[in-house]
Amino acid sequence: MQLLRLAWAVTASALCFLLLLILHNQVLREGQLAAGTCEIVTLDRDSSQPRRTIARQTARCACRKGRIAGTTRARPACVDGRIVWTRQWCEMSPCLEDEGCDLLVNQSGWTCTQPGGRVKTTTVSGTTPVCTSHDHRGAGCV
Repeated sequence: MQLLRLAWAVTASALCFLLLLILHNQVLREGQLAAGTCEIVTLDRDSSQPRRTIARQTARCACRKGRIAGTTRARPACVDGRIVWTRQWCEMSPCLEDEGCDLLVNQSGWTCTQPGGRVKTTTVSGTTPVCTSHDHRGAGCV
C-alpha cells in the first residue's frame, strides 16, 4: 500500500515538474527576453567622415517596473526610470570604468572621455541614442 502511495507521489511530482517546464517554455519562447535583460538588435556604423564615426544602435530591453532602457558601462541595460526622466545621464554610469562621464550642456546626452583623449559623445533624440566618436586616430564608437 505504501509502495502504491509512493508511486503516485513520484508520478504526481513528475507531472507537476513537466507542467512547470512547459509553462516556463511558453513564457520564455524564443525571441522573448527575460525580465531585466537587454539585447542589441541593430548596429549601424557610418565612417564616411574623416576621423569621425557615427554609430546607431538599437537595443531591446525587458525592464521591470520603475526601470527603463538605458546604458551602463557602454552596454544596453535597464536603469532607474528617474535617470531618464530627469536627463541626468551620467547617473546610469554609461561610460567604461576608465572613462570620465560629462553631461552635455543642454542635457541631450553625455560624453565619455578616455585617458588618451578620445571622446565619445552620445546624444539622445527621442528614444534613439546616437554615438559620435572624435579622436586624433579616427577610431570609432564602441
